[in-house]
Amino acid sequence: MKLYATSISQTLPSWATVVSNKAGLIELEINDKDPGFHSMIEELSTKIQPGIIGVKASDLCLMFSIEMVDPTDEN
Repeated sequence: MKLYATSISQTLPSWATVVSNKAGLIELEINDKDPGFHSMIEELSTKIQPGIIGVKASDLCLMFSIEMVDPTDEN
C-alpha cells in the first residue's frame, strides 16, 4: 500500500518506508503484512457505517503526523 504526503514525522514505524521525495510530495510504502501494522490498525478500527469496520485515513495520518494529499489534485 502507498501513501502520498506533503510532510511526515521524523520517526516512522518499521513498516513504513519513504520511497521518494520529489517536489515536496513524499511517497511512503506501507508493509501491510507487518504485525506492528496490524496491531495499529486494530487499535484505530472504528465502525465506518453499519456493518463495516475500518480505519479512517485521517486517523492514520493524525497518529503519525502525516499530511495526506491526493496526487491527482491539480491544486
